[in-house]
Amino acid sequence: MRVDTIRTQGEQIIDGPVCACIGYFDGLHRGHRALIDETVSRAKAAGCESALITFSPDPWITIGKMSKVQHLTTMEQRIELAGRMGIDRVIILDFVKAMAELPPKAFIDMLVTHCPLKALICGFDFHYGKFGSGSVETLRRDAAGRFEVIVIEAVNDHGDKISSSRISLCLQQGEVAEAGRLLGYPYEIRGVVGHGRQKGRQWGFPTANLITDEETLLPLGGVYAGEAQWEGQCWKAMINIGHNPTCNPVRQLSVEAHLLDCSQNFYDQPMRLRFYKRLRAEQQFASLNELIDQLHRDRQSVRDYFQESGHE
Repeated sequence: MRVDTIRTQGEQIIDGPVCACIGYFDGLHRGHRALIDETVSRAKAAGCESALITFSPDPWITIGKMSKVQHLTTMEQRIELAGRMGIDRVIILDFVKAMAELPPKAFIDMLVTHCPLKALICGFDFHYGKFGSGSVETLRRDAAGRFEVIVIEAVNDHGDKISSSRISLCLQQGEVAEAGRLLGYPYEIRGVVGHGRQKGRQWGFPTANLITDEETLLPLGGVYAGEAQWEGQCWKAMINIGHNPTCNPVRQLSVEAHLLDCSQNFYDQPMRLRFYKRLRAEQQFASLNELIDQLHRDRQSVRDYFQESGHE
């Protein structure tokens, strides 16, 4: 996978013609997959590389002047997912104020200067240029005689468009199974295992405490059946997102994963957690014994989920 960055000022950096799709692509969900599949198909037919053009930072930060925006995927995840889907290279637009303020035609001129496009694939609602004033209609006009424009219509599911915001809402409501269905893969977060207070270990439920990036969108607080991955190895996991109100209260949301049938130490190591089903909401118990009894039931619920779902 090749990764390039395009800045407003600079020489042409892409060394050959490409068929590319363009967008922010948070989540690279089933709706995005329609653009990617078309891009890969067009590139193969044209005998050139396929590319995904995305933006960094998030346009909402550059244009909306927001300090923090939570996402379904980090840039690292998007690059990895794009590669799995057949994309040859990812082109990151350095979306600073100067680029955001380019009029639509100037934006396309800048893009063509840096990237020899054979075809550009976009969604029906793609907008570009200052104030988002460019549309698919102006794109066709600005591309005339230079490259082909292919517009992909909305991909709907149960009558509604599949979108990053729809998936985000599912996660905020704890509907991780539905989020995974719309994504086309289980929702996953990544982080580094930090040092906790080791209360769980004392109770017979050692946990990996995952420290995530601020931009990572966490599902609704509660207990989940999921999976942990470390260096290619996977374990069934009981994942808790919350404030640990009974015995170890914390102000900020914590993410703790109890890996079933695993006694390894993962401190300071990168780990991935995937979410399959929300088992229950977080709750405060009257005593430590009540909490431990519930943890035993939760762990059994995780085992039952994997057995009943047939998920390996």
